[in-house]
Amino acid sequence: MQEQEGKYIFGVVKVGDKGQIVIPKDARKIYDIKPGDALLMLGDQKGIAMLKTEIFQQAIDQAMGGLTK
Repeated sequence: MQEQEGKYIFGVVKVGDKGQIVIPKDARKIYDIKPGDALLMLGDQKGIAMLKTEIFQQAIDQAMGGLTK
């Protein structure tokens, strides 16, 4: 793993026959990803990114915090 100012390169992962990938151990440790965790996958023309759904939910809650129903 290479790190520079909070940015990481974890190495190459391969996509298996069923479309699955293995998240490298260092990444799971840094981002506290455990079996059963849900990840949100986002993408654009340049690539994809994943984040834990609770991180996304916290951002939505914060953005919506000032709004009333």
